[in-house]
Amino acid sequence: MPAAEVTIRPARQHDAVAAAACVTAAYELYLPRMGVRPAPMLADYAALIAAGHVWVLVEDNALRGLIVLIAEPDHLFIENVAVQPEAQGRGYGRRLLDFADAEARRLRLPELRLYTNELMTENLGLYAHLGYVEVDRRLDGGYRRVFMVKRLSA
Repeated sequence: MPAAEVTIRPARQHDAVAAAACVTAAYELYLPRMGVRPAPMLADYAALIAAGHVWVLVEDNALRGLIVLIAEPDHLFIENVAVQPEAQGRGYGRRLLDFADAEARRLRLPELRLYTNELMTENLGLYAHLGYVEVDRRLDGGYRRVFMVKRLSA
């Protein structure tokens, strides 16, 4: 059986429903822990796609994951990374984060920034393993967030 074709491409408007469904599925496990819907579950994916911020990871024409990237003058902000639960464990999250690194370099931005919820402890270890350093913890937008930065070498 041939290997599945996996690509990352800019999201298109017809991806909005699948993107929202991916995020909902990926973040559902945090609902009992947090007691509220995580912020990515509340986002308007049609608007984010229209603004050019969403990239999707597609495997054999099925949306398996996404990353929301916002270029700022001095950094690339990773607003969200989500992978469908049934596609987790295949390295897709890492692939999306590597894509963000490459995009920051392409844009000649010196660092990547992101935040995660304090209760999403699995993310803290993953991001630290990938070179992100915690720089702040605070209440932001009604959520207890951990802010992290990854400086890119020249």
